[in-house]
Parts: sequence; structure tokens; C-alpha cells
Amino acid sequence: MDKAPQVKLHSTAHYFLEGLNELGIEYLFSNFGTDHAPLIEEMARWKKDGRTYPRVLNCPHENTAMHMAMGYAMATGRGQGVLVHVDAGTANAAMAMHNARRGRLPLLLMAGKAPYTVRGELSGSRDNYVHFIQEPFDQSGIVRPYAKWEWTLPSGVMTKETLRRAHTVAQSDPKGPVYLMLPRETLTQTWDEAAVRPFPTERYGAVSAGAADAAVVAQVADKLLSAKHPVLVTSYAGRNPEAPALIEEIARTAGIRVFEAGPAYLNISRASPQFLGMMPNIVEADVGLLVDVDVPWIPKHTKENPQTWWAHIDVDVVKECLPIWGFASNARLQGDSVLILRQLLEALKAKATPAFRDAVTKRIDTIKRESDERRANIARQAADRGKPGAVNPHYLCAEVSKAIGEDSVVVNEGIRNGPIINAQILRTKPGSAVGFAGGGLGSSSGTALGIKLARPEATVVQMVGDGGFYFGNPSSTYAVSKQYKLPIFTVLFDNSGWSAVKEATLRVYPDGEAKASNQFNALLAPDVEFTKICEAAGGYGERVDDPDAVPAAIQRCLKEVRGGRSALLHVRIPVL
Repeated sequence: MDKAPQVKLHSTAHYFLEGLNELGIEYLFSNFGTDHAPLIEEMARWKKDGRTYPRVLNCPHENTAMHMAMGYAMATGRGQGVLVHVDAGTANAAMAMHNARRGRLPLLLMAGKAPYTVRGELSGSRDNYVHFIQEPFDQSGIVRPYAKWEWTLPSGVMTKETLRRAHTVAQSDPKGPVYLMLPRETLTQTWDEAAVRPFPTERYGAVSAGAADAAVVAQVADKLLSAKHPVLVTSYAGRNPEAPALIEEIARTAGIRVFEAGPAYLNISRASPQFLGMMPNIVEADVGLLVDVDVPWIPKHTKENPQTWWAHIDVDVVKECLPIWGFASNARLQGDSVLILRQLLEALKAKATPAFRDAVTKRIDTIKRESDERRANIARQAADRGKPGAVNPHYLCAEVSKAIGEDSVVVNEGIRNGPIINAQILRTKPGSAVGFAGGGLGSSSGTALGIKLARPEATVVQMVGDGGFYFGNPSSTYAVSKQYKLPIFTVLFDNSGWSAVKEATLRVYPDGEAKASNQFNALLAPDVEFTKICEAAGGYGERVDDPDAVPAAIQRCLKEVRGGRSALLHVRIPVL
């Protein structure tokens, strides 16, 4: 007599954890709510049974959780999971979703949904006041403009397929965030394990960008071979650690001036004689390369040469997420910039003539003189230390540069002081500097923690203004830093306000009433003791008003960070 088939029932929450393991998810940056009860129960069961699942890092605010996931992705390229609470947590995560999409950073944002049954018809039904008020008509709409993909898990039997689909979309080029909603009743469902099959990477995995058409690459090479004043502008090629050295080699081979525009990563050693700064000078360019860049310059303020022949090499040439873009190019090569630049370098070497090499040698001499002049100007700006109560940001950043070493990672959210940070803090190694492609303030705090998690051996230095610091939910940041032993060094530029707001008003109305009356609505509370926020979570804080005290204060902060606790250096710079 045949035996009855064996049925092994598990909850959707069980298959959810299995599915995350199968994806290779390492971390869940979490802000739990009542909707996550089935997951919390299943995690406890797994822990009791000695089973492993992605490490959970509890974050007091969703902004911290999201930007930690982004920082980890910036450092590793691997997207992680973020768990938030229904519509409320999704709303708190929305600004970071904007930043993740603009930065092409993979992450899997997962939110619960308020239970849909009212009278106990199903396990997980509504049992709390908030379950009635936390269900909007369109929860996904909160983050839809920034999500590559969105869905609601319809049934536990679909758990692994749904997770694989979400992960594949997030990790496929151009990468980005995705959004998945998890109804509580669905998480409590039980299914026979025979009905829930795996979806392995080798059959359902992400798609990576590739190389370019050889004929188009040859066309670009030919243009460079005849160029008299070639330039290259980039922003995020350095997300691949192989890119900076490759860009420098191409620049040396073809005598190219290299500029970074709003750099989200280090794209070339900033000590390279081929590197000429963050403000692209393109008026004399006859041939130009745009390499992984969204906004290479501001057309309103940049002199362009209408005769310049432009080639655009990018993982996202079309910029499909931007309703209006507006930068022309003669050749468009969509793909992996490292693969395409390798093709270009090979073509240049194969086609190079003695006359071309002679012209390049002469051009490189000229570029080096321009680079030396630029560095000398930067040094002159740093020589002015400022005065008590108004430390010069150039001097401050130059002192940070001297102290931190080449292996530190600088996370730049200086906004209007951002160009000063990039100029004065010399970075030379891939991954040693990151910025932000998005416009949501408050990104650097969690990002610094995420990078520290990915690179525990590195000293991570957060450079941030007081306006951005508020948005970063610093009490949450330093609590996570303490709980999970992730010390970071924060340098806070305090000018008591938002200089970007004042400067924007002056650009639009240079002789307006706001200027005449000095009324810009940009001032924030003066004399806030920001150090207390760091100290409240066991960190070290120090305020500096006198330029003479800057070098020693930096050293004291670094000693604390390298000893295992976060430090905040609060520096008074000129007030708005």
C-alpha cells in the first residue's frame, strides 16, 4: 500500500528568510513595526534551531537604515534588504529612495502592509488601532517615482520567486532600488515546502552591462587621435574600483584633461597631473568624453563650444529617469564603462602614430603646468586659516587631509562646501571618496555607517554642514554606531544655516529685496551644541572656534575613532 505523501508546512515568513539566504542578502537594516510580527517570530524560531539568516541591524530611524544599505552598496556593489513599517516607515524612507535611484544603488526596500481582515477571519488580522489608519489607497505611490520595480506579495507560495524578481531588477544595470510590500496575513500563511521551489542565480540572476560596438569605439579613437584639446568629464565611473587607474591611463595615452563633475566616487587619483578639478572647462575642447555622468556642467553658467565632438560612455546614456536632460552627444555608447574604456585604450594603442605620440607628450607638459597651478592655488586658499569664530573651510579641510591618511574614506555632504572638501582633501585610491547623486539632505550619516560596516578596517570621515546634519537623524546615527561598534569621524561645518538657499536666491535675484534686507530665510538656531548628540550615545565631541586649535582637535578625534567610538568635531566657520 502506498504511503501518504509527507507534508511539511512552513509559514511564508520561513520561506522569506530562506529566500533572502538564497539571494545572498547579508544584512537587513530594519525598523520594525506591528506588521512584522510573523517575521520576528520566525527569526526567533530559526535562532533557537541554530539556523542563520541575514544579520539584522535595528535602526531607530528609517533614514539611517536606508542610507546604511546605500553605503554598503557603494562600498561593495551588493544590494541589501531594508525592512520598514507600513506607510509610515515608507514615508520616512522616501527621501533615501530618491537618493538611491539617482545614485543607481541597489537595495530591496520591504514594508509591511496593514492587515486587510478586520474580524479575525485570518491569522494576522487587525488587532490594533493603527491597523485601521495605516492603510492608504496607494502605499506604493509614496516611493513609486524612485523605484525600479514594485509589488505586493500576493501569496506565500510566491515568496521566493517574488524575492528573486525584486533582487534581479535591483542588481541589473543600471542598478537601483525596488519596493516590496508584505501583508501580515500573507506572512502568516503556511505552505507545504514541496510547493515553494527555489529560483537560483544561474537561471534567474541579474544582467550586467557589457562592452560597446567595436566600430563606434574605433570612431571615438579616431576622433581622439586627431584632437588638439580633448577633455573627459566623469562623476560615477569610480563605482568600479578599476575605473580610476584606467581613466588615468587613457588620459596619459591621449593627452586628455580630466574633470570630475559632482563626483559620486573617486574617478581618478586627484594627485594625477591629468586631473584638473571639479569645474569642467570645455570651451576650448574639440573632442570630449562624457563617462558615467548625469550633469557634466550647468549649461547656464558654462561656456560651451558648439563644434565640440562628444562621445558619451555610460551605463545609462538615455537618463530614462530624468524627464528633461539636454546634453548633446555625437556618439552614445551604453554599457559598462570599464569594458568600453578598455576597448578604447586598446584601439588608441593600436592606432597611435609617432606624430600622435609627440603631440600627446607636448600636450601633457601643458596639462601638467595647469595642474601644478591649480594645486598651488588650492594651497594658497588653505594658507588663510580664518579667525576665531570663523575658521576657513579650506584650511580646515587641508588639516583633515594631512591627518587622515590615504586609506581613509571621505563621505562628502558638504553641499556648498563640497567643492572645497573635494579640492583640499587629497584622495588618490579607489573608493577613498564618495559623494551623492541625489538631492536629499541627510545622506552622509547612514552612508558613513554602511561604508564602515563594509570596510571595518577603514577610517570613515563624514564631512557635513549643520543643515545636512539635522536631516541625517544624528541621534539615530550615533545610537547605531554604538550598538554595532561602527565608529565614524564626523566633521561638522557650522555656519548656522543653509548657504545653498541664500546663494540660490542671489543667483535668481542678484539685486533683489532679499539681498537689500539680508532676509534669506536661511538661518538656523545659532550656538547649538552638536557635540552633545554624539556624546549622548557614548561618543566623543569637541567644538572648535579657533583656527589654532584645529590640528590638535582633529588628532584627538581620530584617536577616539581608532579606539572604537565615534567622534564629532564641531567647527565654527563664517556665518551666513
